[in-house]
Amino acid sequence: MAKNIVLIGFMGTGKSSAGYRLAQKLKREFIDTDREIERITGMPISQLFKLHGEIRFRSEEELVAKKLQTRTNMVIATGGGIILNPNNIKYLKENGILICLDASPEDIFSRVSRKKGARPLLRNHFSIEGIRKLIEDRESLYSCADFRVDTSGREINEVVDDIIKFIRRSKEKKQ
Repeated sequence: MAKNIVLIGFMGTGKSSAGYRLAQKLKREFIDTDREIERITGMPISQLFKLHGEIRFRSEEELVAKKLQTRTNMVIATGGGIILNPNNIKYLKENGILICLDASPEDIFSRVSRKKGARPLLRNHFSIEGIRKLIEDRESLYSCADFRVDTSGREINEVVDDIIKFIRRSKEKKQ
């Protein structure tokens, strides 16, 4: 049974896009934790935030992370703030390799500005400087990753290939 590949990182770094492509290439099941929360609650993340607030969203996020700790052979794309709860890191590391996707604040701003409505946590920080500050605040949390990949100015396939190379090297070292 293969460990899960868990993509963490700030919003807009390409976790969902890279995760989906990675799952296709490796013939693994793909789960996006935000989409899973939407499926379970029956509402978009933005509506969940509006009606019930961040605390409820984070609670749903923890339930999904806990559920996924027992599964194997998956590619999991997480929400950008999943690392804010130490339990989530513990659950995801239980049976997963954590890969952090990074990007410049400028690239994140450009990517996220196309989908503004879907990013409730950026409402008060929607500037390059606001994004830079949030990234700096979370940097120590992202350091839990086993591997990091910069996605700035890169095609998804390049990012996916870097992740696959890391996974293969990790397997070779263990043999």
